[in-house]
Amino acid sequence: MARRTRKKIAREQLQPGEVLCGHCPAKCCRYLALPIDTPKTFDDFEIIRWYVLHERAAVFTEDGTWYLLVQARCRELGDDNRCAGYDHRPRICREYSTENCEFEDDWTYENYFETAEQVREYVEAVVQEPGRCIRGRRPVESGRLCGRAR
Repeated sequence: MARRTRKKIAREQLQPGEVLCGHCPAKCCRYLALPIDTPKTFDDFEIIRWYVLHERAAVFTEDGTWYLLVQARCRELGDDNRCAGYDHRPRICREYSTENCEFEDDWTYENYFETAEQVREYVEAVVQEPGRCIRGRRPVESGRLCGRAR
């Protein structure tokens, strides 16, 4: 039996009264993103590294704000990508608007970290003080970079 695929429509193609959510894969119901303190110190970045060592966790920045992202499907999300608990959904869902939702897939992050190695590389390239090793906060030995041979 041939599988029927539905072509994604643009917002402008919606008919009056038609709901955008009926054409969406419900990305907003498949993760949660919580703002976190902006990391400033070695220890702050160690916490970021700890976050991303957990499965289905990432950290991103958007408009200068840092977020912890956890990929976790909402328990109320139905097989049709609609809310099965719509009438008793939390306030955050009631206040959510599709006006700026992720339907178009045209958003990007300033920074996106999925691995501890990405965080370490970011710190070494952008944050680390010259001559200091972010891993151990000790001075870099002559001819070595954070304990590694050049």
